[in-house]
Amino acid sequence: MRKRKLEEAIFKALMIVSTVLVGLSLFLIIGTIVVKGLPFLDWDMISKIPDGGYYFGRSGGMLNAIIGSIYIAGGATLLGMFISLPVSIYLNVYLKKANHFARFAKLSFDVLFGIPSIVYGAFAFSLMVYLGVRASLLGGVIAVTLLVIPIMVRTLDEVIVHVPKELKEATLSLGATRWEMAKIYFRQIRAGVLTAVLLAFGRGVGDVAAVMFTAGFSDNIPVSLHEPAATLPLAIFFQLGSPIPEVQGRAYASALILTIVILIIVVFSTLLTNKRRKKS
Repeated sequence: MRKRKLEEAIFKALMIVSTVLVGLSLFLIIGTIVVKGLPFLDWDMISKIPDGGYYFGRSGGMLNAIIGSIYIAGGATLLGMFISLPVSIYLNVYLKKANHFARFAKLSFDVLFGIPSIVYGAFAFSLMVYLGVRASLLGGVIAVTLLVIPIMVRTLDEVIVHVPKELKEATLSLGATRWEMAKIYFRQIRAGVLTAVLLAFGRGVGDVAAVMFTAGFSDNIPVSLHEPAATLPLAIFFQLGSPIPEVQGRAYASALILTIVILIIVVFSTLLTNKRRKKS
């Protein structure tokens, strides 16, 4: 009895220490970004593109990187949804859970989920070289699409699994086709679809490795898929490498903008997840 209580006390203490360490780390990261970036954050930062010599401390802003990040993450999320939603519905509605192909496919997406983003960037870069596509907005969208597809498929898979089994049986008993049943499933998982979209967008907008060699970089806002596009993470990387304190401060301001975007996405995802659970 004493041994059990001692083990419980030890593991409880470890859990408390781990929670405190994680919370403290988060507080230090956000605090550092706010303290170092807030003094350099102004309206010009989010409303203007870089002027000549911006990365040497001159005037301008990061509007090109903000718009580029939205273009790449938004395009990749939209394209990824068109691929991921049919795949998820096919694996869970058209195939049986015991189907070997369905199991293998889900295992494959689990593996793809854990692959570092730089690998997706390298693969997309090789594909672009083979197709003769230069570093551009299109290349960035392709790379990030490959990155977010496993995220969306596994998220949607978890959502569909929680749809009541009785719904499928009742639908089939009424003589509905599998396509009609798939449409009913979609109505049940709409909140989950939005959650998957937000998670994929958040991952895409914050990734730097996948777009480093595929999207290129430009001080202008891209007006074509074949033009290079800047992203916030890549802009932060370049600015932090500068020896000029003004430019380094702007890097933290850019990081603060990106953190705010991610925070908004996390809040909305949490709200949608809670809504889905209450509905279930």
